[in-house]
Amino acid sequence: MSARCQLPSIAIGFTLLLLGSTLSAQPGQGQRGSRETTWWAPTAEDWKKPCLIKWQRSYEDALAVSKETGKPVLVCVNMDGEIASEHYAGVRYRQPEIAALYEPYVTVIASTYRHNPRDFDEEGRRILCPRFGSVTCGEHIAIEPGVYDKHLDGRRIAPRHIGVELDGKEMYDVFYAWDTETIFNSLKTGIASRPTPPALVRGDRPILERVASRDNQDKIAVEAAYLAGETAQRRAILDAAMARGEEVPVDLLRLAISGFDTDLAKLGRQALTQAKSESAIDLMAETLRNPLGEEDRTELIAALDRLGETSPRARTLAVVHRGLDETSKLLDVAAWTRAIETTTWREAEVTARQALNGSISRVAVEVPAGGLDRATIDARLKNRKESLASQDPVRHLEVAEAQLGLALEADTTDEFAAHLFEEAKQNALKAQLLAAPQARTSLVLVAVDYFRGDLRAARQQSEAAISEIPAAPGSEVVRVALALFAEARERAISRAVAEKSPWPGSWMTDVHAAHAILARHPAGTDKDVTAHVDFLRKLGAFAEAWRALDLGLERFPTSGLLHNRYRNRLLLEHGPVGLIKVYDRRLAELGSTPHEHWFAAYAAALAAEYHRKAGADAEAYATYDRAIAQYERCAESEPTFRDQANHEIAMILGGRARMAFEAKDDERALNEVLASFAKRAASAATLDGLNISTVDTAKMLLARLRADKKDELAAKLDQALKALDPKLLELPAYEFEGRRNAPPPVDR
Repeated sequence: MSARCQLPSIAIGFTLLLLGSTLSAQPGQGQRGSRETTWWAPTAEDWKKPCLIKWQRSYEDALAVSKETGKPVLVCVNMDGEIASEHYAGVRYRQPEIAALYEPYVTVIASTYRHNPRDFDEEGRRILCPRFGSVTCGEHIAIEPGVYDKHLDGRRIAPRHIGVELDGKEMYDVFYAWDTETIFNSLKTGIASRPTPPALVRGDRPILERVASRDNQDKIAVEAAYLAGETAQRRAILDAAMARGEEVPVDLLRLAISGFDTDLAKLGRQALTQAKSESAIDLMAETLRNPLGEEDRTELIAALDRLGETSPRARTLAVVHRGLDETSKLLDVAAWTRAIETTTWREAEVTARQALNGSISRVAVEVPAGGLDRATIDARLKNRKESLASQDPVRHLEVAEAQLGLALEADTTDEFAAHLFEEAKQNALKAQLLAAPQARTSLVLVAVDYFRGDLRAARQQSEAAISEIPAAPGSEVVRVALALFAEARERAISRAVAEKSPWPGSWMTDVHAAHAILARHPAGTDKDVTAHVDFLRKLGAFAEAWRALDLGLERFPTSGLLHNRYRNRLLLEHGPVGLIKVYDRRLAELGSTPHEHWFAAYAAALAAEYHRKAGADAEAYATYDRAIAQYERCAESEPTFRDQANHEIAMILGGRARMAFEAKDDERALNEVLASFAKRAASAATLDGLNISTVDTAKMLLARLRADKKDELAAKLDQALKALDPKLLELPAYEFEGRRNAPPPVDR
């Protein structure tokens, strides 16, 4: 779907035009020569085979295992949708003879794409990535930035294979390969000259001894033993883990903390406070989302403080959670809430108009017919000089407010508005010098700078004004001041985090307070709520973010911005099935409106994509059908949605075409492709949530139809492709270093 298919900022793929290959022909593939035949797409049968490469959970684990075993590290970079990466992930990594080439290495996989919506279930058990097998999606995503800094030379390219010796030096770095043999030969020759490291037999070691291991296979065995054990066995494993001190295995602690045994959960939290790894910080943040006793919460925040001596991220989390517990000294949220709740929106609107325009009668200002002429300018300049000659601060302030109000009138020309903004600023500055009321003066200056586009000056003015603003709904200008104040604080926090420098928790308190008021303010918008939610998520305050999101959706139930965050949250908490259930419940509770059908349809399409990623084709087809029916119902009841609905349906048909192609049902795949083109040809090259377009699938299908001598079907598809705009047949932007400009995603 278009809102999910923005090109990722990581893992830019590139495949050169292929002139040939030394590979033997795959049954049904024909001779190699084109991209589609050299890197043939995996089938549904291929994807069902297990990934046989034994990946490590982190790059640090890989280095530890490399040191222990004497094996070099092999870094593999992969990208969804990129033709060669799909081939490696779906075909080669699942072939025993190819997996054997990887055995002499300690392997890590780096990919920034998510294939499962979450990494752990409610009981803390790992949910393995369906694409790569032995790691979670969060793990192969988290590896990429570190690998990028160490080995990718500032170039995000996939697929890529980098051999790294024990001393950190690179043995080889293979990318832009013409065929798979180039990669496999590098794997062989990279090992050939090295002495064979001594064999380590892990399976015969006692399970308590394996608790200390960094190797993923040992971790899997220990976690399985914990889950299968009785209380005594679990306690013994936890004791062995706690003996590791700051190197305690975090995923084992997650099982304890998420389990039903309260004593073991408390033991797990105590052990967590001693840990020092990045994954420990993640688990601390997750644990702090849940209801905790004051003692447990205090201990975890203290642990973050300790880690914060070397980890800016831990320091940030500690400051955030303390700041959220405090009360702002600049903004009285309770007073603002009372004032807003006792003022109807209509009253606030009238008050706002009066505040801005109430003193217009005091000055002779009119919108000139036909625009701004020389005489009008001269008259206004004279008017301003007369005003500036006065020593009455309130007079200057009233004139500034009147000029601001007139500048914001809908029928004021842009040129005349610019002139009025400048006059309003001069009068406000004069009023400020004459000691006019600070709040009113600052609000005028905030508004002038904001509406003129000088956001930096507006943010500075908002910080000066915020403590003076009375707790009252006020006008649009008040909303702007609150939003700019929050943004100024957010920027200061982000700057401090980026510079790894300390910052006061009161900043976080102020941001949260300003947004709490904006969430209730009559002039507040869904963009204000979105900014709040995103900032809280960015800093790891998920519980507060979700509360803000819930309140925002109650007020703005048709906001596409908020529904985008809501879908991501539901996927994280409940998976694709839970996502569908929640939107079905919304339909039942809120009624069958076009917007609710739209959001339900989009949720269904997103859930179907995750079913596809998991190889659950039957569920994917059924959920796609549900999405199409809801999009059609939505477009029928609201004709203005028709074109966008056709786009989404065309994307779904393209996704179903890929599923049929992978199932080797060529005739159904062809029909789905043609139906997608017919529904909306302009959508043919748009990437879906799996980073694949209908054109990508059509090219793959055409290559196979020709190889299998299905000439009639091939001719039909070839004709359909030639009928498309030639620009839609170009390689995707990620196939080139330096991304082409992509159209903006549709905001829903």
